[in-house]
Amino acid sequence: MGYRIPKDTQLMVNMWAIARDPKVWDDPSSFKPERFMNSNMDYKGRYFEYIPFGSGRRMCAGEPLASRFVPLLVASMIHKFDWFLPNDMNLDQIDMDEILDLIISKKDPILVIPKLRK
Repeated sequence: MGYRIPKDTQLMVNMWAIARDPKVWDDPSSFKPERFMNSNMDYKGRYFEYIPFGSGRRMCAGEPLASRFVPLLVASMIHKFDWFLPNDMNLDQIDMDEILDLIISKKDPILVIPKLRK
């Protein structure tokens, strides 16, 4: 694109902007994990929309373990526990604000109470 980048320059990729690009994602500010369900994009390939997970030889080393373990863990937690919000809080009251730094994190952690099913 005509840019001249000097040798030994350290580049920082704005992954926040990539993940919220309305040209790439429909309603990018909303949490919609279902948007990936019938996608023809492969997160292990060359699709830069998935850059937070890395790509090619530089992709996350823990991805093969996580892709097998996380669904099992989540299913076990859903199966064994009932989940409640504290103080009879409504879902609408959950603060979904984020803090943007080098990584994105929740401004206020989400607190839920698990109760073991009998």
